[in-house]
Amino acid sequence: MILASAARDLHVLVGWLVIFANAIAGLWALGAHFREPLRRRELWALTVLAQLLIMAQATVGVVIQSQEDLEPPDFHLLYGFTMLAVVMILYGYRVQIPQHRYLLYAGGGLFLMGLAIRAMVI
Repeated sequence: MILASAARDLHVLVGWLVIFANAIAGLWALGAHFREPLRRRELWALTVLAQLLIMAQATVGVVIQSQEDLEPPDFHLLYGFTMLAVVMILYGYRVQIPQHRYLLYAGGGLFLMGLAIRAMVI
């Protein structure tokens, strides 16, 4: 039972990290679209980290669900799987619109943040 509690705490912690990492990455990318000095390699490192946190969050959620035989709210799963799909869509579009790449990741990061918030409050 202690491990289950730790896994749930980890799920909540990583959920908050997903929210803040995607918010910061999205706002940074938005600024980088307008201000060239913000176009730094660290932006892409943060973006990758924020998206990897989504994968980690999904993994921890699946482990909790399988260990505790839980049935999470349907919309929680919908938002979680949508976040995974959005990450893949962003990756796919990055080379098709290079002139708008920063806007793509700005909108994507902020959208992922919103999905993570919705997943936490239902």
